[in-house]
Amino acid sequence: MDLLEDAAGSNAHEFTVSELSGAVKRSIEDRFGRVRVRGEIGRVSRPSSGHLYFDLKDDRSVLAAVTWKGQAARLAQRPEEGMEVIATGRMTTFPGQSKYQLIVDQIEPAGAGALMIMLEKRRKALAAEGLFDQDRKRALPFLPRVIGVVTSPSGAVIRDILHRLRDRFPTRVLIWPVAVQGEGCAPQVTAAIHGFNALPDGGPIPRPDLIIVARGGGSLEDLWGFNEESVVRAAAASRIPLISAVGHETDTTLIDFVSDRRAPTPTAAAEIAVPVRSDLAARLAEFGARMTRASAQRIDRPRQRLRDLARAMGRPAALTEAARQRLDLWGVRLEPALRGLVRTRRQHLASRPIPAATLRQFTAGKRHHLDRARLRLDAVRERRRDRRSDRLTALQERLDASLSRVVAVTRRAVISQGALLDQLSRRLDTAAGRATATRRDALLTLDRMRLTLGYTETLRRGFAVVHGDDGLITSAAAARQTARFEIEFCDGRVPARPDSAPPKSGRRSPPPETTPEQKTLF
Repeated sequence: MDLLEDAAGSNAHEFTVSELSGAVKRSIEDRFGRVRVRGEIGRVSRPSSGHLYFDLKDDRSVLAAVTWKGQAARLAQRPEEGMEVIATGRMTTFPGQSKYQLIVDQIEPAGAGALMIMLEKRRKALAAEGLFDQDRKRALPFLPRVIGVVTSPSGAVIRDILHRLRDRFPTRVLIWPVAVQGEGCAPQVTAAIHGFNALPDGGPIPRPDLIIVARGGGSLEDLWGFNEESVVRAAAASRIPLISAVGHETDTTLIDFVSDRRAPTPTAAAEIAVPVRSDLAARLAEFGARMTRASAQRIDRPRQRLRDLARAMGRPAALTEAARQRLDLWGVRLEPALRGLVRTRRQHLASRPIPAATLRQFTAGKRHHLDRARLRLDAVRERRRDRRSDRLTALQERLDASLSRVVAVTRRAVISQGALLDQLSRRLDTAAGRATATRRDALLTLDRMRLTLGYTETLRRGFAVVHGDDGLITSAAAARQTARFEIEFCDGRVPARPDSAPPKSGRRSPPPETTPEQKTLF
């Protein structure tokens, strides 16, 4: 009870919250005006304001750190998650949240962080198993028919790959959508690689000839899914050649070591996957020209060799000139010899005539040969006639079929064109009716305007027009000087004379000079 009374009557100073927060802030800033802190960078936040917010941590504590926009642009080392650094700055407090933080103006790398140590340990273990050996890597297909892409379907990576493939060599692409960061990244990428390899040849879904695993750049923790052992072993077990295109050129993940080819960027992966179609066309044209030149040379060289050999052999006529000369000499001697032989045989035949039986036998043999030749000729003629008849029949059938097709096509075309003509005729009739109605309405409008602007409508409202012999009369003085005139009303004209109408009783006519002048209606 005494203690409570003492506490109630104590003279201790009462601080406000702001005063106490300010005292703490001054104490911390005076005690830790300039400090150097070593730790591993954890969470990194880059809001639109341009400031950098990150954590410095060790195995027991976490220190909030901030770098303002102006100083962040001058940092020699940009903070990345997993890096172990030495941060230089000053301690302060943030009264709005009752927390203290380090205002960092300089960052120096201090060595590999925990993630880097874990990554290097895993890399050495997998390399010891031989998964990164060069003899395991397979050659990429020169022109893949189907390319499987393992990436996020909503990012810019897949658009870059498809755009570059379309520019270089349009190829069929199968996309296996996966998460490219976070906890689901590694199992989904592993399942995608196994799934592409499990597709059967000739199935409803074509099996890719090449796989591209792609992702854009990011921090070490963002790319950590591609460092998981399951992803590395799936890429090593893939029977389909695989290209890794994870991160930018400076980013390195374990899948890069086990893949058959590493691309610095996803766009470069598309360039590695397919050649340029225009270059292939140019090479084919060049090969065709070379083949044509080689074929021409293959023909020209033997021809030239034959010409050379022919010149070495001499003139062919020179080889036969001696024989021709001997033939001429023997020809001169042969004619008298033939005449002598004919005379001798004629004399021999006259002295020993040929028996009739021999002549009949000779004639019968020749007749038999002639009959056989006639039978063979008739058979050949019959076969030729049959072949021509069969050919004409086949041609007639083809002609009939072609005629039927032409008639059918023509009939369909006539029906189609007739339907089109009917449609156009109906449209023309409708258009003509609309045009006629439009012109009629315009004509009626003009006619109403004409009637409105004409003086006949004015006559219906009680006005009149006075016609004289020389034209319209527009004043009383002109009417008195006219012997005869006509007054036009809306339903006709009436003749009148100036002195024919007697003045009314009890009313004096106004003097002529005071009579108002009648205005013209036109």
